[in-house]
Amino acid sequence: MKTCLNGALWGDICGSVYEFAPERDPAAVDLGRPGRKFTDDTVLTLAVAKAILEHRPYAETISELARAYPDAGWGGMFLRKWVIGGSREPYGSYGNGSAMRVSPVGWAFNMAADVLREAEASAACTHSHPDAVAAAQATALAVFLARKGQDREEIRDALEERFGYDLSRPLEALRAEAHAQGFDVTWRSVPQALSVFFATDSFEDCITQSIALGADADTQAAIAGAVAEAYYGPDETLSAQAAAFLPPPLRRIHAAFGAKYGL
Repeated sequence: MKTCLNGALWGDICGSVYEFAPERDPAAVDLGRPGRKFTDDTVLTLAVAKAILEHRPYAETISELARAYPDAGWGGMFLRKWVIGGSREPYGSYGNGSAMRVSPVGWAFNMAADVLREAEASAACTHSHPDAVAAAQATALAVFLARKGQDREEIRDALEERFGYDLSRPLEALRAEAHAQGFDVTWRSVPQALSVFFATDSFEDCITQSIALGADADTQAAIAGAVAEAYYGPDETLSAQAAAFLPPPLRRIHAAFGAKYGL
């Protein structure tokens, strides 16, 4: 069975119980902690996947699925404008929501230029600030390069050169930075999440250490997990575990996208 998108979904699910209960000790992070659930990160990742599968504008499917799951834990501005207000217009956000949902782009397109173009389109329909667009492009490009078999150093060099990020910081420095910033929902949390991927050596440790930043746990784990899955390879067992948390409509999108674009 071909699968993908499990890294983003699993990071969201495992991080959900730590989003408002920060844990900065990696040894205390429990990826099986009771109360796990999918949140807005999963809904919008699958909305982007649905848009790609059905050749529809990103704004349409984002609006459609967001309004179908109004209690998924939306950010305040997105909730007011898109979920409650029914808008399909960008609102200049520079949050990390553009990056949390972009991983399907890294799986579906086979040229870097196409990945960058589609990542921009998937971001700009809501998160039209240049920093949010760049964060989405960086995440999608990392997923793309990882699934294409580039090594960690090549991926890091490509992202640092194109986006000007510092992705070489050790975990201790990342945790200190996240602690100083607090619950940071801006694009600045995206380089932190990407840095965790470069500082860890397994999928599970990547998810654990992303949560242990103690900040926007589900989103940072979704971003780092998306890259880690593409790098280490999809896991059919994990696919079944992630799917078990999804309602049938989301499960069908997950399965259809994996069947078409997964490994």
